[in-house]
Amino acid sequence: MKFILANFKSYALDLLPYLERLKKNLPQELAPFITLFPSLSALGAGKISCVALGAQNAYPALEGAFTGEVTLHALQEWGISSLLIGHSERRLLLGETPSFCLEKFHFFREQGFQIVFCIGESLDTRNLGQKATLDYLSTQLEGIDLEYPKLIVAYEPIWAIGTGVSARDSDIASTIGGLKQALKSRVRVVYGGSVQASNAEAILSLPEVDGVLIGKACLDPQVLLDIIKISSTKEFA
Repeated sequence: MKFILANFKSYALDLLPYLERLKKNLPQELAPFITLFPSLSALGAGKISCVALGAQNAYPALEGAFTGEVTLHALQEWGISSLLIGHSERRLLLGETPSFCLEKFHFFREQGFQIVFCIGESLDTRNLGQKATLDYLSTQLEGIDLEYPKLIVAYEPIWAIGTGVSARDSDIASTIGGLKQALKSRVRVVYGGSVQASNAEAILSLPEVDGVLIGKACLDPQVLLDIIKISSTKEFA
């Protein structure tokens, strides 16, 4: 079984019926491989044994005067111990810097969180070639403890996020494989960027890929269930 991660972004969703549908259709042994990242308003909706819930963002502090942010104590109250860091939408739209992403990583690593650390290149960088792309991606991981056992790196080419255009399978394989080789690490890397039920099997079949991070497509619970079924019933290399 490969990792199935779902980022609901800021779309409105009644989470409890969604979770109940998953509960009826998923065996409990898949739970360690599935994490949902709903909007902040849904995080306290409740837990369910067949999946984990994670936060799309958090401020690296116990609590305090950080208006509009969620901090560690709030996450702990909700039973949340998974976190997305560095998603390109936060880097580009909200100005999160590499140093701030690194600060978040170090803080929540010390708290034992599962961390999904997002990296990705622009189309301009991709067009410079494979070496330039790998150099850029490696730079985004500078200072990250790649041996942290609860780290998952999410490779999401910026030009494929929300566009409906996924990277070619050959590009996904060569980029993730090349990144692992360049880092000299066995870090787990999942692919995100317009993942759909129609292309999930091909992506998950790539031996270089350790799972997928799904975006808007996961708002339909049947799409998520279909992708989970693909991952749990196939013998991937």
